[in-house]
Amino acid sequence: MLEQPVFGRRLRQLRTERGLTLAALAGEGMSTGYLSRLESGARQPTERAIAHLAAQLGISPAELTQSTTTSLAQSLTLATGLSQDEVGQTLSQALKVSGGEDPLLRWQALWQVAEWHQWRQEYPEQRAHLDELVTLSEQIGLPELQSRALAALSRCMRSTGEIAGAVDVAARAHELARREALPARVQTSTLLALVSALAEAGRLPDAARHADELLTVASEVSGALWAQAVWTVANVRVRQGDRDTGAELMNQAIDGFDGRDDLIIWMRLRLGAARLDLLAVPPRTESARQRVQEVQAALPFAASTAIEQQLLAVRARIAVLTGDLDEARTVLDRLIGFDDLLTYQERTRLDVLRNRVLLLEGEKDTALDGLRTLAEQAQQNGNMDLAAEIWRLVAESLAQ
Repeated sequence: MLEQPVFGRRLRQLRTERGLTLAALAGEGMSTGYLSRLESGARQPTERAIAHLAAQLGISPAELTQSTTTSLAQSLTLATGLSQDEVGQTLSQALKVSGGEDPLLRWQALWQVAEWHQWRQEYPEQRAHLDELVTLSEQIGLPELQSRALAALSRCMRSTGEIAGAVDVAARAHELARREALPARVQTSTLLALVSALAEAGRLPDAARHADELLTVASEVSGALWAQAVWTVANVRVRQGDRDTGAELMNQAIDGFDGRDDLIIWMRLRLGAARLDLLAVPPRTESARQRVQEVQAALPFAASTAIEQQLLAVRARIAVLTGDLDEARTVLDRLIGFDDLLTYQERTRLDVLRNRVLLLEGEKDTALDGLRTLAEQAQQNGNMDLAAEIWRLVAESLAQ
């Protein structure tokens, strides 16, 4: 017998095909409320209910409980050419009811649904699919699939603030890719995950060592993957204190990447450059503003909630650094309610900005208490780089 919610969808399909209302299908032997709960998947059907509904529909109980679900292979084919949202919904539904099919087909569907959840900034859902993807990759036994799944899981764990775990998972991915001499694009992807996680964990010497390796391997790839690799190394160089090299690498990534290949990456690169501008001593706020204006102009052509949020966060940081409290408050207020859609790092840095506004408004004790709490939380999550950044701000505030 079909399990819910598949049975409910099958029942609703048969009812609507016949033009029946809930009351007409329910008849005298069933309440419309119970039928509605069956269709929504809230109740599991009994054999008696199935027999009654089958009689009302003029079919056998076996026909009512027979699955008409599209196979994964068909769903993957049907998803071709659809929007990302349509692809995610189609394959997510297919995964729920599939079973016993080719594991490679399931791997493909899981990968695309995980990317869909990332695009929607649904990190817990993405994590659940990536956990299954890693397990399935191990069962299939193909090193490339294992490395790719582990690298994706590491990136997701960084988004949720699980830094120590992200380092371990990325290290496994990189070691497997190196040992098996996998293609440069796979090694680049695993190194991207590893360098980013090590930097967030505050392990800069290790991050810098692997950053050198990343630049070498990334020279064999192109497009968005190459640009992200150079951008990641630029961030490491800045964190090491070599701001000139970091800026040079960032400009190299921006100049060498064609926005026609991926407008979202094009905008993310400019927002990344703006963040580096604001880390300079003194901050290059005018350069950051120019980057913001470029991204703002491109938004109508590639609408992305994540990019809009990152753009607002950069604007808020510029406002705080220039002492424009009205602008800072206005922009930060626009970001209220989006916490569940932000990565752990983005969410924490926004809270840091809110406390910096309090500092500028003279609410020193409240702001310092908030900053200490954020620093301690970052330490507990293993995000030592972020914790050190917040503790530096606390120290500077106390010195003033």
